[in-house]
Amino acid sequence: MDNIYISYTFKIHPKEPATEILVAELGEIGFESFVENEDGLVAYIQQTDWNENILADVFILNSDEFSISFEMEVIEQTNWNSEWEKNFNPIQVDDLVSIRAPFHENPNLKYDIVIEPKMSFGTGHHETTHMMVQHLLDLDLTNKKVLDMGCGTGILAIFAEMKGAKPIDAIDIDNWCYQNSVENVERNNCSNIDVYEGDASLLINKKYDVIIANINRNILLNDMQAYMNCLNDDGTLLLSGFYQEDIPIIDAEVSKYQFKIDKIIERNNWVALKYQK
Repeated sequence: MDNIYISYTFKIHPKEPATEILVAELGEIGFESFVENEDGLVAYIQQTDWNENILADVFILNSDEFSISFEMEVIEQTNWNSEWEKNFNPIQVDDLVSIRAPFHENPNLKYDIVIEPKMSFGTGHHETTHMMVQHLLDLDLTNKKVLDMGCGTGILAIFAEMKGAKPIDAIDIDNWCYQNSVENVERNNCSNIDVYEGDASLLINKKYDVIIANINRNILLNDMQAYMNCLNDDGTLLLSGFYQEDIPIIDAEVSKYQFKIDKIIERNNWVALKYQK
């Protein structure tokens, strides 16, 4: 990666829903990657896409409802690894799954996922990724055909293979995510995962036993018919990327296909839903 990036470290209070709104607004003006932390958010943009007035029209920064301050820093290529080491701590899920970077020590849990945390969302720190791993822990995935929609860094597809799933399709519309998923699939010695760059239009004539979709609410609602068309009748649907208060609107859409909520996991107001027919 030869490009120079600029980082903005935002301190946000209260964090929700301000963080989600800020990510959406920054994404619209060219920011490529976001890392949430205890105080708020770190956002990255290529220097070639940046200008000194880039935040001028970001509405939420001028809102009286939230207190948001920020610091800007130029990230030279040579500092990139140290920047990630500063922001990316290893995590563990239920003392069974470790998600770490190559520079972290292996805690020797049952499952060990190694992610090179470049410019992709999905390092496992976000509540939604954590909860989806918990759902997958509960499933027997042996020889199940799995779709990881909005795969990010590929964590969930990689974990599905570790649990015996095959074949697996991992899809993301973002080129950075696509590239990073390909690298991470190779890094974890996976042999049953195909990674694609694109959207729900790639799902025509496909069939899956398990569909994982950790995206945002509006995309889930927009693409639900495409997901359900390729989910087997006895299949499992795992959805996350939204808040507890969004459950009724998500459930109203999924219930059109005679699928019902089987399990809800909640973490800091984020939720992950498991659906079965």
